[in-house]
Amino acid sequence: MTANAVRIDSGDNVATLLADVAAGEAVVAGGAPVTAAVAIPRGHKIALAPIAAGEAVIKYGFPIGHATAAIASGEHVHSGNLATSLAGQEAYAYAPAPRANLAPGDATFQGYRRADGRVGTRNEIWVLPTVGCVARTAERIAAKAETALAGKVDGVHAFIHPFGCSQLGQDLEGTRAILASLACHPNAGGVLILGLGCENNQIAKLLEEIPEWRRPAIRTLATQLAGDEVAEGVALVEELAAEAQCERSEATLADLVLGVKCGGSDGLSGLTSNPLVGRVADRVAATGGRVLVTEIPEIFGAEQMLMNRAVDAGVFDEVVGVINGFKQYFLDHGEPVSENPSPGNIAGGITTLEEKSLGAVQKAGRAPIADVIPYGARVAADGLTLLEAPGNDAVSSTALAAAGATAILFTTGRGTPLGFPVPTVKISSNSDLAARKPGWIDFDAGMVLDEGFEAMEAALTDRLCAIASGELTAAERNGEREIAIWKRGVTL
Repeated sequence: MTANAVRIDSGDNVATLLADVAAGEAVVAGGAPVTAAVAIPRGHKIALAPIAAGEAVIKYGFPIGHATAAIASGEHVHSGNLATSLAGQEAYAYAPAPRANLAPGDATFQGYRRADGRVGTRNEIWVLPTVGCVARTAERIAAKAETALAGKVDGVHAFIHPFGCSQLGQDLEGTRAILASLACHPNAGGVLILGLGCENNQIAKLLEEIPEWRRPAIRTLATQLAGDEVAEGVALVEELAAEAQCERSEATLADLVLGVKCGGSDGLSGLTSNPLVGRVADRVAATGGRVLVTEIPEIFGAEQMLMNRAVDAGVFDEVVGVINGFKQYFLDHGEPVSENPSPGNIAGGITTLEEKSLGAVQKAGRAPIADVIPYGARVAADGLTLLEAPGNDAVSSTALAAAGATAILFTTGRGTPLGFPVPTVKISSNSDLAARKPGWIDFDAGMVLDEGFEAMEAALTDRLCAIASGELTAAERNGEREIAIWKRGVTL
């Protein structure tokens, strides 16, 4: 009988369905078949054996919560009988995991090699407003300049936001850090920083956050002091574009900075798209490239697996600090650390944060964690870096771009049209989504179930390299390019 479910680990007492099953239908997951007690949707869990009330429910070989009632073999295991076991902060002990034997990749792409040695996947001019008051002005400048510069650069884009004024302390520092890091990005051949003049986020203070070596590629304009701010802004963008002329040349995976992200996950994300992205991330890291993983709250419940991959005790302590710091952030706001998954995740079959996290961390592959960096910082180490940022798709993807990601692999089981400053490759966990939303999805990881991981790893690597070489993502074709800044403090 053909398997219609997956038991991920031999110790699991649930399996994940690969297709909808009807009540009374046999479910095969590599062992003796069980009979579904009720109709159960694809991506959801079925009990492979009786589970007592209070007993751990096991998936991926780890507990994903506990049964809130007795569960019979063949029953649907979900929100009605499964609950999280997460609480608050925890004490962790460093138990270094054996280093995985990762194979480097020999794939190449055509990128823009900058004078500082970094390689961009696009040669664009970015317009960054210091404050939301000039957001529409930034968009008008970018639109006019892009028309004037058609064919001379890969694009002119304004990344608008509502912040930069009425902010204090950590909140203002976070806005400034994100904008300063975006201004340093290798995909931007030049950057226009557009200010108003009276905002908290003053241009001069923002420039102090930008290294001297980057400032020749920066222009600034305070609109309160300008005559025709749009005309002056367009002229500055044209000046930047003239200085940003660059030809693509061959680069390797060692030149790539890869961000990995999941959003709108379903029950198949941890079986197909996330582990597939993890394999590509490992290939980049093993070649000498850089990989960034974030979404700290979506690590809760699986954090020890990542912590044990720290290269040393110092990095381990930094991982613990970020994890427990984020948990305290939740608790300080009166929220439980387990306030996840989202309604879409639940509809797709994910029940608890532990389950979501155990699937989500797979996109980080098996490489050691070489570094931990705070929100708004830029990547500094080869290999895998853990970046502090929340799970929100727009906020975390912006943080990945600001940290230096030149491409993002974004997995999804539900679908989203969102795009970000850098090429964002949307990867569906299931083939149905890829077929229904070809205008959103760039790669169908659901094919892993038919073709296997090795073939699909090669295919996704090829797709990534084509996009890094200039092929547009679906989000780019749709004009979907956004940033979102993490707001944590008061508004004046």
